[in-house]
This record gives sequence, structure tokens and C-alpha cells, in this order.
Amino acid sequence: MTDNTKLINQLRALVLLTQTEEQVARTRISQARTDAVRRELTENADNAAARTIEITEQLRALGGVPDVVTPAIGRLSAVLKATFEQAAPLEEALLTDLQLEHQLLDRATYLKVLAEAAGQTKTQQLAEKLIGAHKATVEWLTVVLAEEALGGPAALQPTPVQKVAGGVARAVNAPVRFWANTVNNAVDTVRHAGEETSERFSAVGDRASALTGAVRETLTVGRAASLRRAERIAEREGDKDAAHVAREAREELGDVTADELPIKGYDSLSVQDAVKAIKQLKTPHDINVIIRYEETHKARANVASAAQTQLAALAKEAVGVDS
Repeated sequence: MTDNTKLINQLRALVLLTQTEEQVARTRISQARTDAVRRELTENADNAAARTIEITEQLRALGGVPDVVTPAIGRLSAVLKATFEQAAPLEEALLTDLQLEHQLLDRATYLKVLAEAAGQTKTQQLAEKLIGAHKATVEWLTVVLAEEALGGPAALQPTPVQKVAGGVARAVNAPVRFWANTVNNAVDTVRHAGEETSERFSAVGDRASALTGAVRETLTVGRAASLRRAERIAEREGDKDAAHVAREAREELGDVTADELPIKGYDSLSVQDAVKAIKQLKTPHDINVIIRYEETHKARANVASAAQTQLAALAKEAVGVDS
């Protein structure tokens, strides 16, 4: 094959993968935890769409003929990916996103070398641009996974079905006698959920969001009261492990008093002072407690974003990414 043929083949492959990348980014928008992440994902999707156009133009410039099938396949690939990953924990879905980005990065790097060898300056410049974009996305996804590994609310939230799948994965490592029925029931739930259409998922979500605030509050209060009672009983009986588990579950619900927070006098702090105090937190646990409490009791977007940023900083440190 001539050098141009190799370049054309790689550009065609990049069109397909970039189209898939765009659609994946758009499906992730609904999972964004904050407005800042939502804007970032929207920008990523728009940038991927722009890269698709640039790659297609370069393909034409080299004498290649863009087809109408490739973009359709890219969209279909993303839809299928989004459908099948519903039965997998969020971290598995993100790992497949990372795999896609690595493939894009590797192909862009290969394209750069091919273009340099063939003396195709414009193609080489495009490849360098693609390399920079995919390196940034790889880094972002790596940090999001690290946030999840640190136990914090990651930039992306799992869908309801992924929460069930994640519960199954955790349950597998628990004592068999205690979790056997739970695991079996959860696996069955995931299996049936995986067979549902996207319309079915949407309908379930619509019904869930239709619950009144009073009903949701009643459910939350009921769980919180049960956990507090379980924690008191465990402490009374000297079962520190059980008390710790109950406390962690309360923290996950945001059901902690101001006195239990890692920041003293938190309720009386202004937004500016709260953000300043959050920047001094050094453990994922403390940051997570603040995020849950803020989301449950205060709902101050700027403060929640500051806590998420601090958690991301710890995640970057954990994976060796420069801030």
C-alpha cells in the first residue's frame, strides 16, 4: 500500500471512532453531577463533532471518499455501548470510555508518524491536534475513575441500573451466607433490566422523578432513623464495626448533624468561608461528608463544586496527574 492509502485508512477509522466518542459524551451529559461537568461534557461532544468535520475534510484532501455509513456506525456503536453498559457498574462503563480514548490517541499518534514520513504537513498538524485532545480526555477519565476509587461522588453519577450492578459487584466480596439471596435477586434484576429498551429506562426514570418531595423526604427520614437506631444499638453492644457501617450509610445519605462535620461551625459559614475551609480538607472521607451534607441540607452549587474540585485534586495526586 502507498503511504496515502495508509493515511486514508487511518483517517476513516478516526472518523468512525470520533463519531462514537461524540455520542458517548452526549449520553454522559445526563450523568453529570454538577453544572460545570455538564458544560464540560457538552463542550467535549461539540469538540468531537468539530474534529469529525476536520478529519473528513483532510480525508477528502488526500483523495479519500468519505462515506455516509461510517457516521451511522459510530452513532450505532455509541447507542449499543450505552445500552449494554447499563448492566455494568459505572467504573466498568468509564473503563470502556477510557479504552476508546486510548485507541483514538494511539491511532492519532500512528497517523502523525505516517504523515510526517509522507511529507503531508496538514495531516501531521491535524494528528498533533488530535493527540492533544485525546491526552486531555484520557487524563480527565483517569481522574474521574480515581475519584470513584477514593469513595467519593465522582464527576459522573451512575444510572439507577448501574447502581444495582455496582451493588452486585460489592456484594460478591461479602460473606456468602449473608449476601446470597441479595446477590441472586440483584443479578436477576440487572439481567431483566438489561433486556429493557431505552424507552423503558426513560419511563422508569420519569415515574421515579414524579414522586412528590414529601414522599421522598419520608423515605429518606425512615432510612436515616433506622440507621441511627442501628448505630446506637451497635455502640451499646460494643460492635464497633457495625456502628461504623451504620455511620457510613448515614453519611452517604447526608444525615449527619453539623457537629459531626469535619469543619467546625460549618452551618454558620458564608459561601466564601465554606469554600476556603473545604480547600483545607485532606481526606476523601471528609470531603465526601461535606458534599453529601451540602447536597442534602444547603444545596449551594458553588460550595458543592468547590468540594468536588478538592476531591478531584486528591484524585489527581493519587494517579500522578499534575494539577
